Amino acid sequence: MKISIACDHGGYDLKEDLKTWLTEQGHELVDFGCRGYDSCDYADFVEPAARAVADGTCQRGIVICTTGIGASITANKVRGVRCALCSEPWSAEMTRRHNDANVLGLGAGAVGPLMARQIVEAFLRFEFEGGRHQRRIDKIAAVEAR
Repeated sequence: MKISIACDHGGYDLKEDLKTWLTEQGHELVDFGCRGYDSCDYADFVEPAARAVADGTCQRGIVICTTGIGASITANKVRGVRCALCSEPWSAEMTRRHNDANVLGLGAGAVGPLMARQIVEAFLRFEFEGGRHQRRIDKIAAVEAR
């Protein structure tokens, strides 16, 4: 799977760990930054990563900051993105099954690398169930279009 990934300085270590692990799993990563520990603004990196998902360049995205909150809020400002901030695998599974989330938000200060891997694994493994959930996704899209 082709995955966009982005972070700020607070998420840099987690991003780098996930990049290595995901590449070993056979995924293709498009890294939108940041590139180190210097203080930076997550929006500068998250927006292009989210746009890559919205325009179909990447199938899914992962955005990371210290809490995951700012990165998730930023990603959700991009039309066509449904970003869910998850701190455990069950939420990642359910946001895929019921919400068709296409971007995952992670808080590097809240989850360590092993938990992050479990969350990402669930996010990538499960598919959208459709059915009654599609009606809800359509309503979200209608809100976004207004």
